[in-house]
Amino acid sequence: MILHLLRHGAVETPNLLLGHTDARPTPAGIAACVHRSADVAFTRLITSDLSRAAQAAQAISNESGLCARLDPRWRELDFGAWDGKAPSQIEARALARFWDDPEAFPPPQGERWSALKARVGHAIAELANEDTLIVTHGGAMRAAVAYLCGLAQSHTWAIDLPYNALLSLKVWPGEKPTAQIIGLKT
Repeated sequence: MILHLLRHGAVETPNLLLGHTDARPTPAGIAACVHRSADVAFTRLITSDLSRAAQAAQAISNESGLCARLDPRWRELDFGAWDGKAPSQIEARALARFWDDPEAFPPPQGERWSALKARVGHAIAELANEDTLIVTHGGAMRAAVAYLCGLAQSHTWAIDLPYNALLSLKVWPGEKPTAQIIGLKT
């Protein structure tokens, strides 16, 4: 199957650590996602339940005629006490340790990289064998690549995923699905 992962579009409050904080998307951000998905072939549409993804998925649903299914497992990494804050509001050393090793140094009361990867991995393992578009977040997309392709966290964080980036993977189902990246549009 082909798995298309689409990062939500621009939000009204950019440049913040938006994990589980429910930021509103801009109309232009929603339109950019609809435009990016226009040439994508898919028979199933899934979305994070956060409005910055879900509103884009609803607009895609209106265009495609497919019903968008909400799945909270496709949420962004939970930044805990840092959620919704600007990086400048966080102690620089703590933030640097997190970016270097989010497993060993997760945000206070936040989610570890392994938990995000496991959550997204469970969602992937339950996918039906049909071409799917998932409207989600940059962290969840990186976790999917790590889970499916066996890449280390440091390698997945090197992938540039701006707003409305589309990452496509060919997935081979099995007890532990595997994949190959077949496209990235930014």
